[in-house]
Amino acid sequence: MKRDKIIYYIATGVLSAIILFSASMYIFNHDAITVAFTTLGYPTYLIYPYAAAKIVGIIVLWNTKYMILKEWAYSAFFFAIILAFFAHIMIGDGGQSGAILAFIALTVSYIFKRRIQG
Repeated sequence: MKRDKIIYYIATGVLSAIILFSASMYIFNHDAITVAFTTLGYPTYLIYPYAAAKIVGIIVLWNTKYMILKEWAYSAFFFAIILAFFAHIMIGDGGQSGAILAFIALTVSYIFKRRIQG
């Protein structure tokens, strides 16, 4: 049980670091993200709300009170990571490796969360 908790916290920490790095890029490197969004054909007005949603999702993942919201956060991150993977492939910037690492961390975090809960 202790091993499962350690793995869960490490995986969730790695996932959180990747997502927070992404959100910080959206906020502090807005010009580069605007170019990437424009290249993909996404509207640029989504950048700040998307960054805020990522931060809220991380807060929900670390909160132990709202298990249903935690499931929704895992689901949202799953789709966001999959879409980010293909977006990085489409623009050819090499960022898909970060998406792969985030996907692995997300999967491990989710599996070990389920193990801990019983």
